[in-house]
Amino acid sequence: MDSKSPDAFRTISEVAEDLDIPQHVLRFWETRFSQIKPLKRGGGRRYYRPDDVALLKGIRRLLYGEGYTIKGLQRILKEQGPRHVQAIGRGGEIVGGRTAAPSPAAARMADPRAEPMPPAQPTRPAAIAEPGFAAKALLSSLPRSAQPLVGADDLAFLKATLSELIECRRLLHGALATANAGEDG
Repeated sequence: MDSKSPDAFRTISEVAEDLDIPQHVLRFWETRFSQIKPLKRGGGRRYYRPDDVALLKGIRRLLYGEGYTIKGLQRILKEQGPRHVQAIGRGGEIVGGRTAAPSPAAARMADPRAEPMPPAQPTRPAAIAEPGFAAKALLSSLPRSAQPLVGADDLAFLKATLSELIECRRLLHGALATANAGEDG
């Protein structure tokens, strides 16, 4: 894909490889986001314009990187328009729901093939950090290509599971405290 002009049309396989997602996901997104309109030629072959690719990169970033739901992203496209999401796909930062000028970190995020940034160092010790801090730190230290793509449904399930595990930990600590108090008395 690097040998093509930036203004050249891309096939679905080129776009899928560039975004590091399966082709069927691109076809699915076409059914959920009416703003995705690739040119279709004989035999149903899809050709994506540069603006289409930027829109898809923005959709990918908002869904997978920022944790938006499909419904939430549809609302953004309706209220702020596809240009806003295209700007995000081109590396624009999301500031208060609006897009700002791209930063180097955002530009790296827009290109999943880019070298990963070194992980940010935590500003407080992990021992007093919020639940899940260690897992988040571990995931952020992985190269972008190795990070799992988690959808909103998966995220909700993982949050519920984490809550259950925290409650189990609380119950175990209580049981251990009771057992230790029984041995002392």
